[in-house]
Amino acid sequence: MSHRICRIESFQIVGPYTLQLRFDDGATQTVDFAPVLEGELYGPLRDRRLFDQVKLDPEVHTVVWPNGADFDPATLYDWPQHRDAFATRARAWAHATV
Repeated sequence: MSHRICRIESFQIVGPYTLQLRFDDGATQTVDFAPVLEGELYGPLRDRRLFDQVKLDPEVHTVVWPNGADFDPATLYDWPQHRDAFATRARAWAHATV
């Protein structure tokens, strides 16, 4: 099994909970994180003030937040293929904390 090494070069906040990511191969991906912001790690990012503190980690080349939340850049590169699974898991986290 091979795992593509993806590196995010830059990002831009383009809407509420939405980032446009630019990868080192020139590809871009727009990711709406709203459906996955649940649970202990990602739930706090529903606070827009925290979400908007997103930074690019120069060592691991992905987006990170002050609370330690991050995503594998390869997952973000292929976000359309992973979005529904992450959203399903987030709904389960939301119900587990109720």
